[in-house]
Amino acid sequence: MKPFTLVYYTLSVVLYLIALPLLVYISFKQKYKQSIPSRFFLCNNKKFEKDNGVWFHVCSLGEARALKPILDLLNKNDIKITTITQTGFREASKYDADVRYLPYEIFLPFWIKKQKILIVLEAEFWYLLFRVAFSKGTKVILLNARISEKSVDKYLQFAWFYKKLLANVETIYAQSEADKNRFLALGATNIEVIGNIKLAGTITISKVYEKPKHETIVAGSTHEGEEESVLKAFIEYKKQSDSKLIIVPRHPERFESVFELMKSYAEKNSLTLSRFCDTKAFQTDMILVDAMGELNNIYAISDIAILGGAFRDDVGGHNPLEPAYFGCKIITGKHFFHQKELFKYVHHVQYVRSDEIHKALLKCKDLPASMVEEKINLEPIIEKILKN
Repeated sequence: MKPFTLVYYTLSVVLYLIALPLLVYISFKQKYKQSIPSRFFLCNNKKFEKDNGVWFHVCSLGEARALKPILDLLNKNDIKITTITQTGFREASKYDADVRYLPYEIFLPFWIKKQKILIVLEAEFWYLLFRVAFSKGTKVILLNARISEKSVDKYLQFAWFYKKLLANVETIYAQSEADKNRFLALGATNIEVIGNIKLAGTITISKVYEKPKHETIVAGSTHEGEEESVLKAFIEYKKQSDSKLIIVPRHPERFESVFELMKSYAEKNSLTLSRFCDTKAFQTDMILVDAMGELNNIYAISDIAILGGAFRDDVGGHNPLEPAYFGCKIITGKHFFHQKELFKYVHHVQYVRSDEIHKALLKCKDLPASMVEEKINLEPIIEKILKN
């Protein structure tokens, strides 16, 4: 083990021991009860049984979904997937693949088996993942690689570290020229710009619902604080429009708190409210969708989509391709730094502050539906994988 790797590994062990009580505590929470024991205690998380396969590593739900068009073209290969989150694990488990949680770094030297190639999506930069895979003879590729405008300064402060990390990478497929230049500034080489692979995905629905007769607004993938801004805007907007509001929170553990918030607004303004899991219908003025996997189904019956994750400055926005595909008129915030490349391809979007949502709703009647025209060519990526 090289001196730097040894120092890094030692510090990782110290950090693990310090964090151990917290890890035990949060492992009992619903959100982490599978991922934390698997990643930090290797519970039900054996190493891959076979070697020389094609290994993808993704973080969460969005990246796992983005794999589909690539995996469809690699259906005869031995596919392995690691992920970080429980939602990512559930999504990855839908594929014909061997799926695991990626263990914490101190376990990787003993857990990783040599594969033909390791393809890491977006910004999953784990030093020992790259170093150990490379040292075992696995070729490492970064796919859909990005460094956001907001975080680039932090990366540059530790450019010496990322230069060591990226030295283990054979090829970087960047989302944009801006991302390419940021990787070059970190000392990376062999970078190609291919665009965002999420443009290649097929957007589908799992169930067809009857479209409500009234104008339908969906607030999708909302985070704490965003629902209240949406509710305030909707109450004002409803004075001038016979519309209904559907809210789909990003995280299921927030369903109860969001419902209580919606209930308070409904009672104050004499509006009807329902929970989707209770009725499976959209008849009331406001509906909380308290179920996973329904967002595309809701976009398909909506006229306006208020896309969450961008009205706060710490989330970075969410994928606009899905509401655009279904012809929703999109309203979102100005903090969409993690989705900047995707928004570049979506036309007719209103970017507003949280206190401007009402004005944006009023403008929707004069605007065309949002739309996506561009596509991406996956052939260079597939050729690269198949050569290994």
